Amino acid sequence: MPTYHAPLEDSLFVLFDLLKIDSDKYGDIFSDVDRDTVSAIGEEFGKLMTDVIAPLNISGDQQGCTLANGTVTTPDGYIDAFNMFKDGGWTGLVCDPEYGGSGLPTTMGNILSEYLISANMGFAMYFGLTMGAYAAIHTCASDELKAKYLPKMVACDWTGTMNLTEPHCGTDLGLIRTKAVDNGDDSFAITGTKIFISAGDHDLAENIIHLVLARTDDMPEGVKGLSLFLVPKINVKDDGTLGDPNHVSVGSIEEKMGIHSNSTCVMNFDGSQGYLIGEKGNGLKNMFIMMNEARLGVGIQGLAMSEVAFQNAREYALDRRQGKAATGQKDEGEVADRIIHHANIKSQLMSMRCFNEASRALVGEISVLTDVIHYGKDDDKVKEAAKDRINLLTPIVKGFLTDKGFDNAVVAQQIFGGHGYITEHGMEQFVRDARIAMLYEGTNDIQALDLISRKLPAKHGQTVMAYLQDIGGFIEANQENEELKDIVAALQKSAEALQGALGYLMEHGQKNPDNAVAAAHDFMHLMGTVTFGHIWAKMALVAQEKLADDADNDFYKSKIILAKYYANKHLPEAKGFQVKIMSGADVITAMPLELI
Repeated sequence: MPTYHAPLEDSLFVLFDLLKIDSDKYGDIFSDVDRDTVSAIGEEFGKLMTDVIAPLNISGDQQGCTLANGTVTTPDGYIDAFNMFKDGGWTGLVCDPEYGGSGLPTTMGNILSEYLISANMGFAMYFGLTMGAYAAIHTCASDELKAKYLPKMVACDWTGTMNLTEPHCGTDLGLIRTKAVDNGDDSFAITGTKIFISAGDHDLAENIIHLVLARTDDMPEGVKGLSLFLVPKINVKDDGTLGDPNHVSVGSIEEKMGIHSNSTCVMNFDGSQGYLIGEKGNGLKNMFIMMNEARLGVGIQGLAMSEVAFQNAREYALDRRQGKAATGQKDEGEVADRIIHHANIKSQLMSMRCFNEASRALVGEISVLTDVIHYGKDDDKVKEAAKDRINLLTPIVKGFLTDKGFDNAVVAQQIFGGHGYITEHGMEQFVRDARIAMLYEGTNDIQALDLISRKLPAKHGQTVMAYLQDIGGFIEANQENEELKDIVAALQKSAEALQGALGYLMEHGQKNPDNAVAAAHDFMHLMGTVTFGHIWAKMALVAQEKLADDADNDFYKSKIILAKYYANKHLPEAKGFQVKIMSGADVITAMPLELI
């Protein structure tokens, strides 16, 4: 059975050594989460993950959720574990104190989110979707709705979902047919069918709050005619107690590849009473508050699944003996060497660790910027710059992290050899569970298209230029650093490849949009590769500074070694992406459809 241990030491490195959240730069935003506090919270939460949540992962996958007589039942042990999670006070850490939360920064919540997903992704989604729904309601709903629903959601006595997709429409939400008819009493009758609804129904909470995109009769076709509605599974009386069922039913549970312990449902709304969130016609805008939260959360899923797969592959490689190392036997007196001595296996593990630690740093950076926007006292220019950087990097977080996270789960399975294909080792489940992150909350192809069509041209290209200037500034400031010069030089070459590809898209993408569309996925990976190179160079610099005072610290030594590994083994990939991007779309468009 696989095991999991929260990577708290690396989380602390990201927050306090790399991002320096305890510095004067951030004022009092992080005053409640000093190193000792984060360490104590992380240790306690990590223990819950290791001892309670992770052991339910395989059994939950094998048993799955069941639907009988209109009621969905979660796997054995999930109710007790969810109650332990609630009783421990973990549900409202980053929520508004006005509604029962602790008011800690988003950054703290995202650290713990990684740990929870690594331990048990299907279980984690019940909580994660609730926090997404909380964010949309907290930001857009009336004070009356917030007072009525948020305290129970903060406590996870009631959970949340988002309902967008319908049988005939996924990405093109303008095709939504779900209707909302004004009841004349501040409520609407919601009628329609939604599919692929994660945590759509279950037995973990006494009520489920659905956020539903629907169209009123007086609004036009297309996305501009959509509004967002709060639709409880069970009606809530004015005093906050539960009333009658609200004509919300489960058509079926989807039979799917992975995340079996999470109930992915077909949801039917048959004149269900719903309440408008925000203004009519702003449904997609308001839902995207939840969607943007979800896209960051899905990116964290890519990291989390890669981390737990890596941990188990590393332990297996440290134990499994097969053959002898190419340069001679390393484990003297043994019948064979442990497979970690084989250079290819060691390289695969180092590559996974490079990805995990750079991903953790990127998620940390986005989280800190989010807190700057929400809680900072800086002027509007600082907050606007933070928003711009988040918008630019969100497709990287969602798309690149989940692509690579899945790839790493497959590599980890491969390290197990045939044992990786056997259920009891858990590796095949990690592969199956990681796959969904590339598909939902906007497929990764959509993320790549969003990057090149919206994010790169934003503000006439000023946002991406500011990002490139940050990389260039780091290179200029550190190119004389003798120990890190090879890392900096590799970063410079990769940044030049990125700039070359960007220039090509700006010129040839406008002349022929197919050139941009065909290059979108490669460009997302090129930008992700360079972003990670910049992160690794910065982490190496921090480690170098720390080693000046603590020369024997193996943790910091490993950071520099991994930075050099990334510079040698992964940054050269940038040039390959550039070549592919600049080859254009002619060879694609030349192929007749009937010959595909």
